[in-house]
Amino acid sequence: MRIAVFGATGLIGAKVVPLLAEAGHDVVRAARPQADVLTGAGLAEALAGADVLIDLTNSPSFADDAVLAFFRTSTTNLTRAAAGAGVGHYVALSIVGADDLPASGYMRAKVAQEKLIRESGLPYTVVRATQFDEFAGAITDSLTVGDEVRVPDGLIQPIAADEVAMAVARVATASARNGHIDIGGPDRISFADLAAAVMGARGEHRRVVITPDATYFGTPVDDHSLVTGAGAAIALTHFADWLAAHR
Repeated sequence: MRIAVFGATGLIGAKVVPLLAEAGHDVVRAARPQADVLTGAGLAEALAGADVLIDLTNSPSFADDAVLAFFRTSTTNLTRAAAGAGVGHYVALSIVGADDLPASGYMRAKVAQEKLIRESGLPYTVVRATQFDEFAGAITDSLTVGDEVRVPDGLIQPIAADEVAMAVARVATASARNGHIDIGGPDRISFADLAAAVMGARGEHRRVVITPDATYFGTPVDDHSLVTGAGAAIALTHFADWLAAHR
């Protein structure tokens, strides 16, 4: 099977490519400048003969207008090029709960991306994942103010990037679902416990404070915002085990 991976050098892409190659697939590593999702240059060449397109692209800017413009432009260009090349399955990575967090500009952009894929007429599958274990440090840092970590009163369900990559690879080599699947880590933990675990691994000693005005990168969240619902696939790697292995 010939599979074109866009975003092949990113966190997930760099893990998906070897998984597919080791399984015997012909993998096209599509990246700038040879294949530019914003201008459309090189997309037809990257997709020539491809059975599957995996979209793991991400915006260089997370500012509201910029990220929306990125996903609208890149997804429009990719779906058009995929249709022209006769691609039989468009696979994209998105986020669990994106459509329930309209206050987040990034989540709105991912919802727009999913809509463009659905309306493209291409057979597709969207893999929605919870937040990656690899982002736990950045999440904690974003909530740190002086000697305190001010966290929202909510739950998070971190998942290892390796397991997200495996899920994407499995989906890409299966039939299109024309819908989405959700995948999350095995642990639903509070933001307070996440921050405490990260600081413990770092040897830091800040006070963790649950406060009603704390947000997830500017977006209010609760116990349901960032966790999977019924029917989701649940990964195997516990956050504590991942953290211990990455100290």
